[in-house]
Parts: sequence; structure tokens; C-alpha cells
Amino acid sequence: VSTIRAGHSDFRLDGNDNVSGKVSGEFREKAIYALLAAMLAIAIYIWVRFEWQFGVGALFALFHDVSLTLGMLALFQIEFSLQIVAAILAIIGYSLNDTIVVYDRIRENLKKYRRMPIAELLDLSVNETLARTVMTSLTLLIALIPLLFFGPASLFGLTICIVLGIFVGTYSSIYMAAPILVWLKVTSDSFVAKESDVDRQERLARERG
Repeated sequence: VSTIRAGHSDFRLDGNDNVSGKVSGEFREKAIYALLAAMLAIAIYIWVRFEWQFGVGALFALFHDVSLTLGMLALFQIEFSLQIVAAILAIIGYSLNDTIVVYDRIRENLKKYRRMPIAELLDLSVNETLARTVMTSLTLLIALIPLLFFGPASLFGLTICIVLGIFVGTYSSIYMAAPILVWLKVTSDSFVAKESDVDRQERLARERG
């Protein structure tokens, strides 16, 4: 480094990281566990808030987003570091937020349009949230693109990972998270409380009376 600095006055060192093979393996293993734990916690949260089909759909979309983003990083040969782990967790949060917005609108429409075919209802719900999804993604990209091209080299991995994740998360929340509910047999009765035996007896008594 000193030799290069002596020959080039504009030389700048942005960072220097040395990790042994053993530490690198432990780091990779812990990073995978952290990502899996985050995805599992998110799936449980959506399962409790909505229905189990929504939890499965959200988990499928998240797994798709993370795996595709990591695949792109491997394709471009970008080093897997702590910054990448932080970026992946940010992508999970962003994708989850987009998915919940779509799922919440689907839940509202399931209660509102009981007789509408499920495919048409999903299409309506996605269209109603499409403007919000696109505008949110564009706002983030407007902030990230300058950082990607003009920011320090030490932040390139973090920035490119988030940019890729935004593209992947945006289209998965539109084209994957909602359509998979058809395959999971979500119907207009999914959010209607089932009638208990006591309620049924009271209803029959009122009808007879």
C-alpha cells in the first residue's frame, strides 16, 4: 500500500478486511441462520394476522426475493460481507411491507366483494395498490442510484444489493404474492367467522320463532 501511495498522490484506501477461512465459514453459517430466522418470524406474523395461506404466500415471495438477489450477486461476483447481510435483511423488510399492503387490500376486498371471483378480486386488489407500490420503489431508487454510481466503493456491495432487491421485491409482490393465493385455495369465506353450534341453535330458534 505504501509503495502505491508513493507513486500515486491521488491513491485512496477505502477499506481492508482480512478474514480467516474458519471465521469466514462461521460467519456464513450465522448469516444463513439469521436470514432463515427472519423469514420464519415474518411468516408466523403474517399467519397470525391473516390466514395460513397468506403466510405461505409471503414466505414463498420472500424466499424468491432473497434467493434471486443472492443469485445475482453470485453472477456479478460481488463479495458476500456483513454489508450484504444487512442489505438482505433490508430487502426482506421492504418485500414484506409491499406484500402486507397487497394482502391487507385483498383481505378488505374479500369481505367487501363476497361474490366476486377470486381471480378478479386479486387483480382488483393489486391494481388498487399498484400506484403505491411503484411510487415507493421509484422513490427508493431515486435515492440509491446516485449512491450506486457516485458513492464510495466501500458501499457498492450494499447499494447494488438493495437496488436489485427493490426490483425483485416489487415484481414479486405484484406478480407472485397475490396469484399464489389462488393455488392455495383462498376463497371469499376465508375471513368469515365460522358459525359455532351454539350460534347455529340460536339462529334456528329465531327462525322458528
